[in-house]
Amino acid sequence: MIRINLLGNPKPKSRRGGAAVSAPSIEIGNVGTPLVKVFVAVVITVALNGYLWYSYDKQAQDIASKMKVAEQKNRELSDVKAKYLERQKQADSYKRRVDVIDQLRASQSGYPMNLLNTIGDTVNNTEAVWLITMKDQGANVAIDGTALSTDAVANLIANLQKTGYFSNIEIKETYQDNQVKDMQAFQFSLTCQKGKS
Repeated sequence: MIRINLLGNPKPKSRRGGAAVSAPSIEIGNVGTPLVKVFVAVVITVALNGYLWYSYDKQAQDIASKMKVAEQKNRELSDVKAKYLERQKQADSYKRRVDVIDQLRASQSGYPMNLLNTIGDTVNNTEAVWLITMKDQGANVAIDGTALSTDAVANLIANLQKTGYFSNIEIKETYQDNQVKDMQAFQFSLTCQKGKS
């Protein structure tokens, strides 16, 4: 029997004595000159660089737009922060004022306030007597004033003794004021010794 190789390649003989079947092959031949290879490499490099430039440019534009949004938000937040700080200053100022008022109220309820209230109420309840000065001298209180009569001065002394705040009240002097022409007026000075309270 005769076999014909239509592919044109001689077939190696198999061990059994028959011809082995080979797969068809294609030869591409010479790919090209080095100039073509360099040109292909340049085209690939330019295409890759163009793609990278485009992607980086897009990222830069995205970052720039995000920066604009962030700057706008930062301006808005800085306005809010400025308003907050202004309100905080106002709140602190208000708190300081309230604290001062509370301190003054707390200070009102003490010895000086009680002394002033006692003498003020006593003078208000005594007719025809006006105070000019009152000095706290530690254990004593010095009172200077004007009265329309000596009886009014005596009534003031009696009313001061009734308060129980003073243990001893002495009249230092009393005299008629000659500068007052229309009516009779007496100037007086008292020393009141504070009681133990």
